[in-house]
Amino acid sequence: MTALAHGVAPGPDTGTPAPAARSGRKTPYLLLLPGMLWLAVFFAVPMAFLASTSLQTGSLEQGYVLTWHVQTYVDALQAYWPQFTRSIGYAASATVLGVLIGYPLAYAIAFKAGRWKNVLLVMVIAPFFTSFLIRTLAWQTILTNNGPVVKFFQATHLIDLMQFLGLTNNDQLMASKFAVICGLTYNFLPFMTLPLYASLERVDQRLLEAAGDLYASPFTGFRKITLPLSMPGLVAGTLLTFIPACGDYINSKLLGSTNTTMIGQVIDGQFLRVLDYPTAAALSFVLMVTIVVLVAVYVRRAGTEELV
Repeated sequence: MTALAHGVAPGPDTGTPAPAARSGRKTPYLLLLPGMLWLAVFFAVPMAFLASTSLQTGSLEQGYVLTWHVQTYVDALQAYWPQFTRSIGYAASATVLGVLIGYPLAYAIAFKAGRWKNVLLVMVIAPFFTSFLIRTLAWQTILTNNGPVVKFFQATHLIDLMQFLGLTNNDQLMASKFAVICGLTYNFLPFMTLPLYASLERVDQRLLEAAGDLYASPFTGFRKITLPLSMPGLVAGTLLTFIPACGDYINSKLLGSTNTTMIGQVIDGQFLRVLDYPTAAALSFVLMVTIVVLVAVYVRRAGTEELV
């Protein structure tokens, strides 16, 4: 029987949580531990090593010594700032095009596909079964000078529009900004479409029906209901597209020219051909910090913390 049943008043509350409560409070931290260890080993440590390399001086033959040579950053940015801005511009263009193409595609699969939904999802994922390099090389065939795409652009005078916008320099589409942006958009489009589909698929269509019953137009229902509810997928898709596109160098190397060189291509050359490790590390570190800052500002401005 309890003390209360015997007429004995319960003792004062000491405020000490029970063992079960204490263990329950530790559970979230224990769940975070594997992810934090992964980030520490594969992100924090490599970033520290990269920062250390960027501040070293010496040569590959004589070895490098940490001398805190900050001037490497100044020299690298002065020499390669056009490639930095070009990479961000190309990545932003590919991200915008990915939204314009991926959102209607994800919307159609989520709401209109019916029994064809799984087939269309497989078609979205199908490019992943082919090597990234082969997919990019395929665009050389698509945009070849004697191909149907170039002939269509020439016949419809779209090639003149591309030249006016500065996306091409002559009557060909290869070795141009247009080709590089097309390659980036195509290669990263699934990363935009799948998160959007995941968010749109969870939208309760009864909300749209209720909006229609309240005399909301389809556009108003989309703007007030569908778009806000799909924002987590939109934010995740833009991040998954923009971040790898910024550091990509395959598309600019295979589809572009010397006038479309991206910073990833410069870093690749500094590491593997020039063998200037401090400059390559400085460029890599600046690129990483720039992307982190842009992503943090974007997520904060987007007003959502749910990215899945």
